[in-house]
Amino acid sequence: MQDDLYFMTLAYDWARKAVQADEVPIGAVVVYGGTVIAGAHNRVEALKDPTAHAELLVIREAAAQRGDWRLSGCTLYVTKEPCPMCSGAALMARFDKVVYACLDPKMGCLGGATDLNTLAQINHHLIIVGGVMAEECHALLRNFFLKKR
Repeated sequence: MQDDLYFMTLAYDWARKAVQADEVPIGAVVVYGGTVIAGAHNRVEALKDPTAHAELLVIREAAAQRGDWRLSGCTLYVTKEPCPMCSGAALMARFDKVVYACLDPKMGCLGGATDLNTLAQINHHLIIVGGVMAEECHALLRNFFLKKR
């Protein structure tokens, strides 16, 4: 749990960078062998790309660092439960574990709105840990959207 808290703090730092860039404050890091190999925040607005979520950007960077699309042995830390697109990408990338902060009951697909990880027919399953720094990450999102309204 101590490692999860440490690495989620780093993902939270990326989410704070998103606020400075006027992006939805979601940050993510990928860890392999106890070392961060990639970090990113949402860049949907900057790139005018609906797929430029923190998770997809960090998965691409981690795959480039590893030289392989299979991210076995890696853990994805993200400040909000991944959406359908990002949950699917985490499964396809073969992460060992996904750790997220706050649950997303509307669009989360690793336990919030639904859980892609529980589909019986898939050939890979993730270890899921939710709730790490949930209050801090939820407050960052809430404050961002309050300022937008």
